[in-house]
Amino acid sequence: MTTLVEARDVTLSFGSTPALRGASLSAEAGEILAVMGPSGSGKSTLLHCLAGILTPGSGEVRFDGRRVDTMGEAERSALRRDRFGFVFQFGQLVPELTAEENVALPLLLGGMRRGAAVRQAHPWFERLGLDGLERRRSGELSGGQAQRVALARGLVASPRVLFADEPTGALDSLTGEQVMELLVSAAREQGTTVILVTHEPRVAAYADREVIVRDGRTTSIGVIS
Repeated sequence: MTTLVEARDVTLSFGSTPALRGASLSAEAGEILAVMGPSGSGKSTLLHCLAGILTPGSGEVRFDGRRVDTMGEAERSALRRDRFGFVFQFGQLVPELTAEENVALPLLLGGMRRGAAVRQAHPWFERLGLDGLERRRSGELSGGQAQRVALARGLVASPRVLFADEPTGALDSLTGEQVMELLVSAAREQGTTVILVTHEPRVAAYADREVIVRDGRTTSIGVIS
């Protein structure tokens, strides 16, 4: 196993309020890692540092051996576009685009022609039980359907890492379990590393391992049996 993503003694404050106080974790290639903790513990802030969305005040963040925290914004943007995928709590689909255009969006941003991008997006609709919904917009989808579209968008470009921030938080328990099963199976097939932020034990149970964040510190690491 090779360490793919790593944070070392990361700190970050918003004004005078500390959010991270020396947090550390690592994720191996192909691993599904759950980052758990109560609301306000700093777990989402840690994920945003790992993904290069936020720059820590001190400490190091590495991806594939390279320092992310010292990269310029253009380099970090390229990393997020080309190597990372994202799924957020409310999907955050672009409402003006159809479902197939939303899924194809990372490919289009990477420079792929529209026809080729849409063709690459299409198999995900059958794979995730979304057949017939390709031309619908987000307002015409149920919460579970929209989140599966967001999952397809996060994985369509075969990212090295998928960052998932409370991906089932807006769903009922049954739909959330369906989304997690699809997320895990698709990530396993592609060999994608998943870093999953959640406060729900039933969601964390899908991971290989968990890290607990409290008061901006990683306080314990457990292997999920």
